[in-house]
Amino acid sequence: MQRKPLFWLQLAFTLSVCVFLVVPVVLSALAGLTVNYQTGLSSGLTFRWVIEVWSGYRDTIFRSIGISLACLAVTLVLGIPAAYALAKKQNGFTRALEELLVMPVAVPGLATALALIVMYGGAGGFRTSWLFILVGHVLFTLPFMVRSVLAVLLAIDLKTLEEGAASLGAGFIQRFTHIVLPNCRAGIVAGSLMVVTLSMGEFNMTWLLHTPFTKTLPVGLADAYASLRLEIGSAYTLVFFVMIVPLLIAMQAVAQKPKQTFKTDEE
Repeated sequence: MQRKPLFWLQLAFTLSVCVFLVVPVVLSALAGLTVNYQTGLSSGLTFRWVIEVWSGYRDTIFRSIGISLACLAVTLVLGIPAAYALAKKQNGFTRALEELLVMPVAVPGLATALALIVMYGGAGGFRTSWLFILVGHVLFTLPFMVRSVLAVLLAIDLKTLEEGAASLGAGFIQRFTHIVLPNCRAGIVAGSLMVVTLSMGEFNMTWLLHTPFTKTLPVGLADAYASLRLEIGSAYTLVFFVMIVPLLIAMQAVAQKPKQTFKTDEE
């Protein structure tokens, strides 16, 4: 089959965009593995900078992973029921609530962080704990979970499915777990990936919310680029990718597991 010129044009454009996005990442990774970035690859390759980053900043890496997973858990618990409620009642009031949920995304992260500090800044131990950062991350990422799940629920005939299940004797919990959740699985997966990646990489809000004992990976990365050698900062970036990519792949693998078959009492 002969390809049309438009196909090759589209392919060239797609490859150009991929190169535009990937090349800076590759160069940054190489900078973290070279003996001297100013000299280039001719100075040789080394894991010295990666080892220094791991020994000095690994606590920020594990803290960021912990906060992002905790943020995912909270947004799942809050976001899925919220999306379900919004999908069940589509009227002016629920649409206004939906728009209010998006406000933390529209407002600059620094403004949200300042509001949290003004509200809870005097809460002692809470202000200096990682939970304070978690609250900010939940406010920022919750709209993405709600919107992802809501879009899927609005695309299906949820009312008919629930009425059919109810006519067969299914209670609310059975309808929610066996009808609603399986049908919005794609939205949950998409929302989960966005929540984890946004929480892991969030900087603006975290910069104001963190303390010297609650630094996250992006904050440590900024400190490394500002006060240390470029090779250290680049090695930090490399470690970030090594940590986040397997985590996202694992999440997708879990999401793609075959669905379980639920048996009724009669069976």
